[in-house]
Amino acid sequence: MSFPLLTATAALPAIGAIATAAVPAAQRVAAKWLALLVSLATLALAAIVLVRFDPGGDRYQLTESHAWIKDFGVRYELGVDGIGLALVALTALLIPFVILAGWHDADPQETGSSRWRPTQGFFALILAVEAMVIISFEATDVFLFYIFFEAMLIPMYFLIGGFGDRAHEHGDGAAATQRSYAAVKFLLYNLVGGLIMLAAVIGLYVVAGNFSLQEIVQARANGSLHMATSTERWLFLGFFFAFAVKAPLWPLHTWLPNAMGEATAPVAVLITAVVDKVGTFAMLRFCLQLFPEASKWATPVILVLALISIIYGALLAVGQRDIKRLVAYASISHFGFIILGIFAMTSQGQSGATLYMVNHGISTAALMLVAGFLISRRGSRLIADYGGVQKVAPVLAGTFLIGGLATLSLPGLAPFVSEFLVLVGAFERYPAVGIVATFGIVLAALYTLVLYQRTMTGPVKAEVAEMPDLRVRELLVVAPLIALLIFLGVYPKPVTDIVNPAVQQTMSDVHKTDPKPEVEAAK
Repeated sequence: MSFPLLTATAALPAIGAIATAAVPAAQRVAAKWLALLVSLATLALAAIVLVRFDPGGDRYQLTESHAWIKDFGVRYELGVDGIGLALVALTALLIPFVILAGWHDADPQETGSSRWRPTQGFFALILAVEAMVIISFEATDVFLFYIFFEAMLIPMYFLIGGFGDRAHEHGDGAAATQRSYAAVKFLLYNLVGGLIMLAAVIGLYVVAGNFSLQEIVQARANGSLHMATSTERWLFLGFFFAFAVKAPLWPLHTWLPNAMGEATAPVAVLITAVVDKVGTFAMLRFCLQLFPEASKWATPVILVLALISIIYGALLAVGQRDIKRLVAYASISHFGFIILGIFAMTSQGQSGATLYMVNHGISTAALMLVAGFLISRRGSRLIADYGGVQKVAPVLAGTFLIGGLATLSLPGLAPFVSEFLVLVGAFERYPAVGIVATFGIVLAALYTLVLYQRTMTGPVKAEVAEMPDLRVRELLVVAPLIALLIFLGVYPKPVTDIVNPAVQQTMSDVHKTDPKPEVEAAK
C-alpha cells in the first residue's frame, strides 16, 4: 500500500491542533512554535503532493478509497485534480503566514471584561480549520465532503467570537457584543445553507444509491443513471445555495463584513482567503459535475447575481469608513468575478476563476495583514484616524500600496491575469455580462486609491507621528506574499499548467465547448 499522502496532509494539522491545545498553559511560546512548525510541515507535504501530481495524467490522482459506513454507501475517498491541488497548496501556503501574523493576537491580556485569552486555543483552532479545509478540497465522496464543509464552522465560530479584534475594546462590553453578533450571524447563515445541502445530499443518495462523486459522474456519462429534470434542478439548488452562502454571493453575503470586521486580521484572512474558497471550489467540483444540465439551466440567474455582487460589493467598498469592512466588501466583489468565470461556461472563464481563487487569496492576505499591522499600531479601524503614514512608516505604506494595487488588478500583479481571463471568458459567450463586469474594475481602482490616499498621504496626524515601521516578523509575513504577487503576475504558467486539464474535463462534464470566434473569411 502506498503512503496515504493526502490523508497525511490533512491529518498533520489535525494532530497538531490537538497537540497545541494540550501544551501546558505556562508554555504559551512553545504552543506558538509548535503550531508554526506543524503548519510548515503541512506546507512541505503539500509541496510533495504538488511534485507528485502529473497534470497530463488521470483526473484524480493520489487517490485513497476505504469503506467507511457500508450500509449507506459512504466511503473515505480522497483525490485531487488540478483545481483541488491549487487550493490545497494555497491553504498550506497561507496558514504559516496567518500564524506568524497572529503571533501576539492571543497573548494573555486582560480585557475590559477581565477575560483572558487562551493562546494555545487560538493556534489550535487555526490548525483545525486548516485540516478541515484541506480535506474538503481532497474529498471525492459527497458525504465526506459535507461533514467537513459543516465541521469547519465550529472552530471559525470560536475564532471570530472568542478571539476578536481588540481595536475597539474600551471596557464597556460593546466590542464583545459585536463579536458575538458577528460570530452567531456567521454560524447561522452557514448552518442554514448546510442544512439545505444536507437535504440535497440525502436526495442525491436516494437517486444514485451512493455518494461517490466519480461513480455518479461516470454513471451519468454512460447512461446508467438518469435523473429527472425537476429532480436534478432541485438537487442542484440545494447544493448551490450552501455554496453561495459560503462563497459569499449576493444576497447571501451579509455575514462576511461583520465577521471580517470583528475578527483579528489573520482570522479575517482565514475567512476570505481560505474558508470561503471552499464554496467556489465546490461549485466547480460538485454543482457542475453532478448536475450539468441544471447548472446550464441556472446559469442566467447566477450570472445576474454575480454581476450584482461585483458592482454592489465595489460600491459599498467605496463608501466604507472602516478599513477591514472595505476589504470585506471588496472581497464580495472579487467573489462575484470568480462565480462569473465559473458559470461563463468557457475554458478561459473557468481557468481564470480558479486562478482568481489562488491570486485573491494571496492578494487579500497581503493587504489585510498589512492593514492589521497598521490597525494594531493605531488602535483604530477607521480610515479617518490615519493620515501621512508613508512619511513615518514608508515600508508599511509601500507594502500596503502593493497589496492595494493587486486588489485593483494592476497589470504585472497576479490578480490581473485571472481577472483578464474571467472577462475574456465572459465576453466570449455573454458580451453584455462582460461589459457590465468591467465597471467593477473601475470601482476597484476608486476604493483602493482613495483608501491609500486617505491613510498614507497628506499631513502626518499627531496620533501616527511616532508609528514604527514594519518589524522583522512582520516583514517575514509580508515580503513572501508580495514576491508571489509579482512572480505570478509575470509568470502564471506554473498554476495554469496544473489547472487547465481539470478545467477542460469540467467543460466536458457539462457538455460545453468554447464558442468559435466569428472571423470573416478574407477575400
